[in-house]
Amino acid sequence: MAEANAHYYATRDPLGRDFVTAPEISQMFGELVGLWLADLWSRAGGPEAAYAELGPGRGTLAADALRAMRAAALAPPVHFVETSPSLRGEQAKRVPAAVWHDSVASLPLEAPLLIVANEFFDALPIRQFVRGRSGWHELYVSIEGGRFVPAAGPAVPENAIPAHLRAGPEGTIVETSPASAAIVRDIARALGRQGGAALIVDYGHARTSAGDTLQAVAAHSYADPWTDPGEHDLTAHVDFEALGAAARAEGVNVFGPAGQGDWLTAMGIDLRTEALSTAAPERAPEIGGARDRLVSPRQMGTLFKVMALVAEGWPEPSGFAP
Repeated sequence: MAEANAHYYATRDPLGRDFVTAPEISQMFGELVGLWLADLWSRAGGPEAAYAELGPGRGTLAADALRAMRAAALAPPVHFVETSPSLRGEQAKRVPAAVWHDSVASLPLEAPLLIVANEFFDALPIRQFVRGRSGWHELYVSIEGGRFVPAAGPAVPENAIPAHLRAGPEGTIVETSPASAAIVRDIARALGRQGGAALIVDYGHARTSAGDTLQAVAAHSYADPWTDPGEHDLTAHVDFEALGAAARAEGVNVFGPAGQGDWLTAMGIDLRTEALSTAAPERAPEIGGARDRLVSPRQMGTLFKVMALVAEGWPEPSGFAP
C-alpha cells in the first residue's frame, strides 16, 4: 500500500480526476478550519505560531484557511509535509511562500504548531489480520496467476489483536495502522514540547472495529485494490480510537471525534452559506449544494469525522460537544 501510493501521488495530480476532497467542494471548509485555528490561537494568548499541513493536496485548504486567519490577525509561516513533486507544484501556485518537508520530523521546533491533516491518514499503509481455524494470521501480499492477491501469512499472538475483537468468528479481519499511530505520536510530542493544536479530518470509525476497509478509487468510482497497484488511490478507514489513544499516551488532550457535519454546523457553516449566497445570488444553489455535500449524513457528514489534539495548557477547542 505504501509503495503503490508513493508511486500514485508522485506521478499525477489525482484531485478532480479520481476523487474530490472537502476543500475542493467549497471554500467554506477551509475558511472554517482557519477560523477554528485562529479562535484557539487567540484564546491561547496569540503566540508566535506556525501553520503546518500534512498532505495538503493542491494547497486549496491552506489558501482558504490562511485567508480566514489573516482576517483574524493571524498570519503564520506555512509548512507543508508533502513528498509528491506534482502536488508540490500545485501547492506552490496557491501558497508560494510555503516551506516543504518530507516528514513531520523536520517541522519547525521553535514555535507552537497549528497542524491540519485532511484526508491524510486514510492513505497510510495498514496491516490486516484474519481469524483462521486455529488462531490469528497476518494477511500478506502474494502473487497468484500473475496478479497480486491477499494470502494468510504467519500466525500472530492474540495480544496483537484488540482484546474486544479476539473472539471474532473465523474469517474476521482486523486492521491496524502502525504508520498512522507513529505520526500521531510525533505530532503529539511536538505539541507537548512547543504548544499548539492539530485538527484531523478523515473518513473512518470512531471506535476500533473489525472489517476489511481496504479500497481503491479511480475516476470517482470504486476499483479493485489488487489490480494495477500504483494506478489507483489506495485507502482504508481511519481508526480514530487508535489515533486518540496514541495521542493521549504522549500527554496531549484529545477532543472528538465528532461527525464532520456536526462540527461544521457548530463552526457556523449555515451562516457562511447564507452570507455567500447573499453576496452571489446566482450561485446560491451551487453554494447550498456544496454545504449539503459536506454536512448531510447521506454524503460526507457522518462518515467523515473530526478530531482535535490540543497541547496541555491550551484552551478547549470550539466545535466539540462536551
